[in-house]
Amino acid sequence: MNEEERAKKILHILKENFTLPEWISSARAKEPFQTLIRTVLSQATNDRNRDEAFKNLSRRYSITPKDLAEADVKKIEEVIRVGGLFRNKSRAIREVSLAVLERFNGSLDFIYSQPLSEARGKLMSLPGVGPKTADVVLLFSAGKSVVPVDTHVNRVSKRLGFASPKADYEEIRQRLESLYSPKDYLAVHLLLIALGRSDCRARAPLHDSCPIKTLCPTAQLEAHQPSSDRQSRGGHS
Repeated sequence: MNEEERAKKILHILKENFTLPEWISSARAKEPFQTLIRTVLSQATNDRNRDEAFKNLSRRYSITPKDLAEADVKKIEEVIRVGGLFRNKSRAIREVSLAVLERFNGSLDFIYSQPLSEARGKLMSLPGVGPKTADVVLLFSAGKSVVPVDTHVNRVSKRLGFASPKADYEEIRQRLESLYSPKDYLAVHLLLIALGRSDCRARAPLHDSCPIKTLCPTAQLEAHQPSSDRQSRGGHS
């Protein structure tokens, strides 16, 4: 089977084994500024803590550039503490809110009408917004044809042989986008994350329970190594 066929089969199996989260269809997930803030809160924490931090922030403030730009950083810290790195995140939230207010008149709605590359460039001009954050906003809020690459997508893509071990963000993104249809980009992003959390872990990946182990070159390679070698290696990061 060629790479496109293998990629398609992997996606089919992942859809059968994992459920896509319900929150992606909510209005809260689609509004671009709120998606941006959720993404800031998601850094170095799990979904539960991110959602709790977002809920706490929503109770104290309207999630708008104006309200958050005017908010006291210390008060933001208090309500998002559960999400971890609350000092850094509170500053990032206020800085990006100010920038959206000043540069884009308080609205990110340009992502709906502008070409992908132009909208992406504008988002990445905001303080603290890198390619992953920009791509998350573009995909989740505007349905743009892009696959965000977080740490799980990076790791899983390399283990699956979709990208070389030294591939950077753009190489991985472009490779995934070439293997899959745009209609599947959201599912590809979320399902590779789900696999990375459940079986394809950074350390000691669970090859035996992985639903796509027969399609994974890393799993096949390590299955033929002595157990002592597998334990010492612990998988790729």
